[in-house]
Amino acid sequence: MVTQNDRKPLFELGIHILSTSAALDVMEEAGLTPASFIDRHVTGDFGNLCEEDRQLNLEAIKDGSRILSAYLVGNVKLYCITEAEDDNGKRSATTILRAEEY
Repeated sequence: MVTQNDRKPLFELGIHILSTSAALDVMEEAGLTPASFIDRHVTGDFGNLCEEDRQLNLEAIKDGSRILSAYLVGNVKLYCITEAEDDNGKRSATTILRAEEY
């Protein structure tokens, strides 16, 4: 299990790191930055997920499939999603968005 003390990135985020304007508004209102969520996501702090989803993320790190984290900011849930690898083994993007935008 990855701990907060082990801050080494576990996977590539992709070429594009994006956020929806609605997610940016939530973060700004809470005094948070996208970087704080990206850092948690890439180092294995997947936030508010059940154990089954955490295990799927750990498998996805190995097999190149999609990685999903969920974080609560007040009463708003934000997702941080890193897309699956393409045929060349590269991930295209990581996006932060409100859960209802998914």
